[in-house]
Amino acid sequence: MAPIDSDDSTTAGEGEELRAGRRKAARYVVPVAVMGVAAATIGLVPALADSGDPDLPKVTAEQLIEKIAKSDVEQLSGTVRINTDLGLPDLGGLESGLMSGMSGGSGSGGDGEGSAADPSAKLTELVSGSHTLRVAADGPDRQKLSLMENAAEYSLIHNGKDVWGYDSQSNEVYHSTAPDGAERPEKDVPATPKDFADQALKSVDDTTSVTVGGTAQVAGRDAYRLVVEPKQEGSTVGAITVAVDAETGTPLKFTLTPASGGAAVVDVGFTKVSFAKPDASTFDFTPPAGAKVTEADEAGAPAEAPEPGRKAEGDLAKGMDGLKVIGEGWNSIATFDTGAQGGLPTGSTGGDLSGLGGFLGSFGDQVKGDFGSGTVFKTRLVNALITDDGKVYAGAVTKDALVKAADAAQ
Repeated sequence: MAPIDSDDSTTAGEGEELRAGRRKAARYVVPVAVMGVAAATIGLVPALADSGDPDLPKVTAEQLIEKIAKSDVEQLSGTVRINTDLGLPDLGGLESGLMSGMSGGSGSGGDGEGSAADPSAKLTELVSGSHTLRVAADGPDRQKLSLMENAAEYSLIHNGKDVWGYDSQSNEVYHSTAPDGAERPEKDVPATPKDFADQALKSVDDTTSVTVGGTAQVAGRDAYRLVVEPKQEGSTVGAITVAVDAETGTPLKFTLTPASGGAAVVDVGFTKVSFAKPDASTFDFTPPAGAKVTEADEAGAPAEAPEPGRKAEGDLAKGMDGLKVIGEGWNSIATFDTGAQGGLPTGSTGGDLSGLGGFLGSFGDQVKGDFGSGTVFKTRLVNALITDDGKVYAGAVTKDALVKAADAAQ
């Protein structure tokens, strides 16, 4: 292995650009049912595939971060493998329905039908288990992501002004339009190593240690290993490792291990990658014969009024507009008030939230403090305290840190 300067640590204090976006990271922390999404946006991943330690020129951590920032790769194709282990119980599909409702996804129309091809719900499948994706990009106007599961395929295609979602299992199509030259359509869940790395690097500040931890080879490419670790105690994050392509600066693999040890929470990395221009036909799409096509502007019918004293699913999402962040660095905790007395809704509310009672009870711990009483819901990375008066405290911190934050807020 080449002599890498693994003791060369840098922080955002050494460069203003490293502070940019730090505070935005907390906005991805959302309540219990979609913790997988929250954890993913903080940055998750497992050990890098070790197929040799290439001999590369020495670089500092600051130089490697700059290399990522300056990476101008716009054309690539390849296969990405995502493995996620948050330690969640089997949600039975509950997480997809909740994510669609809480994000205000237009795929959940008032008639309850929606579209199986709506990306706002479909891509939430990435928050748990193992998945294989095919990805391709040709500049800002053309991108394609295909999720392959159980002999079926879901594709999200952006080609010029058109954005298509296609679910082969149901033979349903979801279509929306965007201005010419628009960037890749936003996804609720990061799907490539670069997506994860971009989110992780927003968290870099003076509470963070950043070092170069050697070299690796990923998908046949020589890479440096960038290691990001919290300096603070109390965080559930152990370390984040990003394999950075030595030639292009493109993140090839992203790994987050928890402070508790054991396997990585999520492993996201290319198994095959090419930086050649994809064939133009890759981004062509015509709805198959007989497919049900849902236009985005047709899918957002108003939801029925909630029963008195209760908030509708969409209102719960709107409640997050009041989200604020307490603490700093890796110990930041996002808090907001759902307005739902007695905690989050249970089976009595019906709809996609009807399964919450059993779901939450399967892995929650009852806690008490100056704030009153509530329940802490845990994953291997993100924990959340939901008080009996409807307040939520969530972050990549320990249970004790959540209780302490709730007490201090009184």
